[in-house]
Amino acid sequence: MPGTPLDRILHQIRTFVRDELIPLEDGLRAGGFADLVPALEEKRRRVKELGLWAPFLPEALGGLGMSLTEYARVSEELGWSMLGHYSFNCQAPDVGNMELLMHHGSDDQRARWLGPLASGQIRSCFSMTEPEHAGSNPIHLGTTAVRDGDEYVINGHKWFTSSAEGSAFAIVMAVTNPDARRPHERASQIIVPTDTPGFRLVRNISIMGEAGEGYFSHAEVTYEECRVPVANLIGAEGSGFRLAQERLGPGRIHHCMRWIGIAERAFDLMCRRAAERELAPGEPLGSKQAVQHWIAESRAEIHASRLMVLDAAERIDREGAPAARVDISLIKFFVASVLQRVIDRAIQTHGALGLTDDTPLASMARHERAARIYDGPDEVHKSVVAREILRGYGVSVAI
Repeated sequence: MPGTPLDRILHQIRTFVRDELIPLEDGLRAGGFADLVPALEEKRRRVKELGLWAPFLPEALGGLGMSLTEYARVSEELGWSMLGHYSFNCQAPDVGNMELLMHHGSDDQRARWLGPLASGQIRSCFSMTEPEHAGSNPIHLGTTAVRDGDEYVINGHKWFTSSAEGSAFAIVMAVTNPDARRPHERASQIIVPTDTPGFRLVRNISIMGEAGEGYFSHAEVTYEECRVPVANLIGAEGSGFRLAQERLGPGRIHHCMRWIGIAERAFDLMCRRAAERELAPGEPLGSKQAVQHWIAESRAEIHASRLMVLDAAERIDREGAPAARVDISLIKFFVASVLQRVIDRAIQTHGALGLTDDTPLASMARHERAARIYDGPDEVHKSVVAREILRGYGVSVAI
């Protein structure tokens, strides 16, 4: 077993994911999330017993108190299985909501919502994207929260509110200050318990033919005269965009390392197939130059992705997320594209088998194609990077 404390933890997590979680995946693909809940709750109890629960959280909240760079390594190991992050209470959007409440929640909000989230008693969701407005422009929102005495009255239409089904509360982005001088100061983030009158989960959106359920779902939600106390406001009025950006910086590290874990799994499946599948007696698929190139290119791209993400994580740990803005945009579009290419090569290597649910590859393709869209489309991030580079050459461009 490796010698450093982090290496030992990674070894434990790697073993648990492969021995305890991978065997459950066939059941998830065949029957859905609800059927797996009892087994997953048992796995979560086991993770706590092993002292591996929520590594990103401070020890005072039951976690391991890892730095972002350390947790990035963990996120890759958990990404090997689509059940990994959930089993260790590191799943999005809860991880981002916990960080938001840790840093900006009131004492009451932390007691009521953060504690149960940290212990895994409840789940939450994040409600920002709207079908009527481009998600690439997060300051263009139609959902409003109007102050009425000691309450906000929320009205709006959201979708891709991931994991809303079964969540105890949503954090909703809504316009509270429509006349603010700066567009970035119009919206706020507000906690809305999902049992609040006026909160309605319309449907779980079908993603490439799969609507999902429970944690593994993306919901359309409406807020209709939905009243919550003003005390549910997170931070200051008008700080919603800033909080969203703060939340997304480390979140993109989490996502990118999870994608690298997924890519490693797809790569492993591709190599196994290349070694075991024979085109004719004694002629393995891996003897073909095209397959060899796929393997070599995938290995190089995954390795480059890992180094880029860890470098960005170290910069955030040293200097904070704002200083690493370009690094964060770079890894987002680069790793998302690598993930898609590696999954596609793995499917091609498996032939028709790769299109079935007899392997995890089809599920990866369905769920991870969105990597190039969510948390900002790749094209926006490329423009951010190019704008900052050109600024150094005396050229000012708009996005």
